[in-house]
Amino acid sequence: MKLVAYLRVSSAVQVEAWGLDRQESAVKKWARSNGHRITAWRRDEGVSGTREAVDRPGLSEAIEMVSAGSVDGILVADLDRFARKLTVQEAALALVWRAGGNVFTATAGEVLREDPDDPSRTLIRQVMGAVIEYEKGMSTLRMRQGKTAKKAATGRKTDGQYAYGFQPTGTGRERDAGPQPEQQAVVSRIVDMHNDGQSYRQICDQLNAEGIPTKLGRQWVPMTVKRIYDRATQAV
Repeated sequence: MKLVAYLRVSSAVQVEAWGLDRQESAVKKWARSNGHRITAWRRDEGVSGTREAVDRPGLSEAIEMVSAGSVDGILVADLDRFARKLTVQEAALALVWRAGGNVFTATAGEVLREDPDDPSRTLIRQVMGAVIEYEKGMSTLRMRQGKTAKKAATGRKTDGQYAYGFQPTGTGRERDAGPQPEQQAVVSRIVDMHNDGQSYRQICDQLNAEGIPTKLGRQWVPMTVKRIYDRATQAV
């Protein structure tokens, strides 16, 4: 059979798990061992396997190739590269099968389509998909719990947006919020100006007149200035 190989990674973390190099090596070896020929490659980098096929350009193109008859099926390294959510898996498989194509994985061979005389096929496939979805959910939960534990134990900020005047410093477990010098200078000005009797509106007008942007590059508004002033004075 002529196959299109589909590769997917959702983040740089997967470089040591199912990175693109490992996926490519696995599908090449499987195709060679089973007498199939890879005639095209499609990939999605930095794309979650929980997203529908239409939201993954690489997978959409692979399915279109099956529909056009230019290939006989899709080959992936493992079923979790195809999808990491059961409903997404079943919808994508249905699209390929409806087009008359096949889906293969380098770890388990052909993903068998529905057979009314063998309901166990559907059961086994869907159980595998449910396990993949469960593992994805547990991985996300452990990551969230780890971030919460780290913040509670060390007080370090692990992710998300940083307040005006701060920027991310360090990596991994040492990641935290550190001062951003230029913005800290503006924070000090805001505190001094308001302590000298200027209103939040007057401070906004002054900062906007000087062309000083907010953290998001927008115009200053009184509420933003007040929030910065309150945060700075409460921290003292």
